[in-house]
Order: sequence, then C-alpha cells, then structure tokens
Amino acid sequence: MATFFGGSQYHCRRKACQDLALDVPVTTPLVSVLLPVYNGATTIEEALDSLASQSLEDFEIVVVDDGSTDDTASLLAGRNDARLRVVRRPHAGLLPALNEGLKACRGCYVARMDADDRCHPTRLEKQVALAAENDRIGVVGTLVRSFPAQDVAEGFRIYEQWQNQLIKHEQIVREIFIESPIAHPSAMMRRQELVEMGGYQERGWPEDYDLWLRYHAAGRHFAKVPEVLLDWREHESRATRTDSRYSVENFLRAKAHYLCSGPLVERGSVVVWGAGKTGRRLSKHLIRGGHRPDLFVDIAQDKIGRTMRNVEIIGVQDLPARWSQLSHPILLAAVGSRGARELIRQQLDQWGWHEGDDFLCVA
Repeated sequence: MATFFGGSQYHCRRKACQDLALDVPVTTPLVSVLLPVYNGATTIEEALDSLASQSLEDFEIVVVDDGSTDDTASLLAGRNDARLRVVRRPHAGLLPALNEGLKACRGCYVARMDADDRCHPTRLEKQVALAAENDRIGVVGTLVRSFPAQDVAEGFRIYEQWQNQLIKHEQIVREIFIESPIAHPSAMMRRQELVEMGGYQERGWPEDYDLWLRYHAAGRHFAKVPEVLLDWREHESRATRTDSRYSVENFLRAKAHYLCSGPLVERGSVVVWGAGKTGRRLSKHLIRGGHRPDLFVDIAQDKIGRTMRNVEIIGVQDLPARWSQLSHPILLAAVGSRGARELIRQQLDQWGWHEGDDFLCVA
C-alpha cells in the first residue's frame, strides 16, 4: 500500500479531510475522479485502465455518460471495479456533465480526467501530497505530455511547453492572463471549495479557464507536481478545435472580464501596449467593461501619432514621460507576436517596473 504524510492511506484520508474541515464517514473516498464521456468507446477503457493502476487506492471514479450512442455504456457496464460509479444522462454537453458529476462526487478532492487521456500510476498520490502541504493551494495540476506525436501540431506543442514551464504559484499567476496555465484534465481541487466556487459556469468562454480565473480572483494558490503525470491526447475533435467558446475572441472576453473586475478596479488609468489586432480586440472588451484605455503604445512608426478607438497611440520612447502624468496607471501588454512578450518585459524591467503591480502581460 502506498504511503505518504508519514502514514497509511487511511490516516492520510482522515488527515486530509480534517484539514479541509470536513466531517466525513470512514467510507468517504479521499479522491473522486470526475470523468465525463461522450461516445468514448475507442479510448475509455485505456483511461480507466490507467486509473486502475494508481498507487493511491482510496478513490472513486465518477463517470458521467453524457448520452453516448456508441458502445460506451456497455463497456462501462463490463468493468469490474467497485470504485467505478456511472451517472447516465441525456446528451447536453461537457459543462452540464461536469456539474452533474460534481454533485455525485463524495471525495475530499476532485481530480479531473478526460475519457481519452491516460494517468501515470503515481498521479493521484502525488497531487494529494502536494495539496496537503499548504491549505492555501486551491488547484494542483501536473506536467503533461501530448500524444500521439504525429497528431500534435506545432502550435499545440508550443502551448504544452509553455504550460509545463509554469510550476510554482508565482509563475502560474504571472501568466494567467495569457492563456490557460493548467491542463484541465490534470487538475485536482478540494471538492467543498470547488462547490462553493459555484462549480463550472457557462460564460461563453472556456469553462476551465474561467474556473482558474475565479480561483485567482479569490486569492487561492496554484501548484503543479513537477512531473509528467498525464498523457494528454490531441485529436481533431478536441473541444479547443471545435467549440466556439475556445476561440481567441472568447479568451479575450474572459481576460477582459476578470481584468475589469479585478486588477483594474483600483486603477485610475489603463495603458495598452499593442495597437495591433490583439490590442484592438482586447480594448473593445475593456471599454465594454468600463475601462477605456488612456493610451496605446506601439513600435510601428505608421501607427504612432494616430488614434485607435479615439485613443492616442504613442511610441515606446514616449511612454515614461506620459506614464508620470497618469493617475495610478497599469499597463497591459497585449502583443501576440511570438517573442514580443519577453522583449516587452525586458524593456519594462530596465525601467524598474514591476510585473503584477505596474504591468500585466495579457497576450
């Protein structure tokens, strides 16, 4: 039997639940694996086999069959695992399936997984151990490896590499307005807290990114086990490719919403570095949220001196002087070109500006 926290899994479970202020019966599992599936007959058994090999034994698997029309139901019925619980529902989509599954979860922690991914044997054990180190941690992820190699495009590979570099809380929140910093099927959360957060919400943008931004707004911490513990399957039918909620425009809507309700609330002035496509689209949503930029900054000579959305565009060299004239300003770096973010950071660092206080990167 695997051990951690210096004791057996039974004592680990009791300690973890006590730390979460949960008065739970002995039969309550430590972890609930929340696994929605729709027509997953070709991959569901591989996913469940990977869970059957976990070093942690004290968990349940809550599979939400979202109205599958293939052999998913019969394959689930044929599994011989007492920890498997199946919730069947008419097809309604991922977000309703997640919330219905969350209601069925009994564990102190909820670990997400998709029906086409694979867990490494120590995933659950190591995530629980990391979460228990600090009660400020709300979300624990892992490093991921996308597969099969021949189906992983360059863009997704770059995203995977970027995400796997974000391990500590400070690294994750530094990049949280750039992209989703945690692979959703690798995440583990405290069940009671996730419920109190409102579970998964339909906002017209990605439900997982919205959840991370809500945890961030609530001041909760993030962490990752610094090991690849999830194999993340890439394929043409992935929601990020087919669901309009995952469009660039909807990611920008999410960023603007949480910027306007968070970091921008106490600011008297907003400057957007980037008068190109990304800055223009972001500023539209900032204006809708009540925060019209005071200035745009750009390096393109043909843009400097002009206006965008009736706001002046200035050159980088003019920014320090104009900055001093603004009231409690913050700068949003919104340039999507590869490598631009680091160049902007280098320039602002040379001026002695502090990320998270004087500026945020949002693209």
